Amino acid sequence: MKESRLAFPPALARIVSRLPQTPPAAVLAFALDRLLFPRLPLADLETLLEQPLRIEVSDLGLRLALTLTRQGFRPLPLYVAPRLTLRATARDYLALLRREEDADTLFFQRRLVLSGDTELGLLVKNTLDAIELEVPFLPHLH
Repeated sequence: MKESRLAFPPALARIVSRLPQTPPAAVLAFALDRLLFPRLPLADLETLLEQPLRIEVSDLGLRLALTLTRQGFRPLPLYVAPRLTLRATARDYLALLRREEDADTLFFQRRLVLSGDTELGLLVKNTLDAIELEVPFLPHLH
């Protein structure tokens, strides 16, 4: 049976990349507050607090800026320089969320790219690996 692939046409990425990125960043912050924030060991994440992060969805042209506070995730304007950038395709982010792939595999296959502060990147990657997420509304990709 042929594996289903999530793929977006390049023209869609060109359009999305020109749209304001703050509304989708606010949606991402809201989703992370519900799914991820309650599971974060904040005591272990002091170095991550208030650091500007950028999540790039390469096949959609999305560049979402946010930060983690003690109250949850908050969107940031794109002009704020990120201390860490995570870049992957929508499919790879979904596979990571569904635990179909782990961060190490995606990283070593260069499907998850972390750039910027290396120590912060390792903290984020290790935290994502350690958290058990249940995301029942996301379809399986295989």
